[in-house]
Amino acid sequence: MTIVSVSCDECSIQKKSIFYGIDERDISELNIKKTCYFYKKGQIIFYEGKGALGIYCINSGRIKVYKIGSEGKEQIVRMVMPGEILGLRSVISGKPYSASATALDDSVCCFIGKRKFFKLIIKYPELSQRIMITLSHLLEGADNKITSLAQKSVRERVAESLLVLDDVFRSDQNPDGAIISLSREDLANLVGTATETVIRLLSEFKQDELIEIKGRKIRILDKPALLKIGKTLAK
Repeated sequence: MTIVSVSCDECSIQKKSIFYGIDERDISELNIKKTCYFYKKGQIIFYEGKGALGIYCINSGRIKVYKIGSEGKEQIVRMVMPGEILGLRSVISGKPYSASATALDDSVCCFIGKRKFFKLIIKYPELSQRIMITLSHLLEGADNKITSLAQKSVRERVAESLLVLDDVFRSDQNPDGAIISLSREDLANLVGTATETVIRLLSEFKQDELIEIKGRKIRILDKPALLKIGKTLAK
């Protein structure tokens, strides 16, 4: 990782973050107190079990959060996007990080120490409210993940995961839809199955003209059909 300079005053994703609306003086102080790191694709941001000294605000790139099972296999818990926070639960609870985090793309993450973070929480009640909403969403996501793993078939989970990734990789620069660029191993770790099974199901979806595949890149062609397969409600 490399330390880089990112100004909070000029941050393009500030309106998406929990820190939106903080007054200029506190933003200036936060700008001085924080440290921003550039992580190359594949670099570890933190390991499960490491003491949580603060939170990471994602400035750019995508981060995968995952746990390692007893046999050394990854289970991807969630994806974290620009404007979102890493390490929030651990800092609030005072416990070590409950999962590991790795950059899926070249990414910039701004680290904010917990002392400064807690000072802002005390000063801004609306920040506390946003944190509670964020934690509520994380809990809801965890509940949905458990239910999906327990009750849905692998085929249903692959369809569901492609729909989630469609949102993760969506960009204004892709007018024809999101281009999902993820290794088959990472997709399998997100679904919770073997890589070979994911490859087979993707091939079936391609034959059914539900998706388009070019190398490791995937584009959804028939979202309603995937919604039906994944038994997922449209947003």
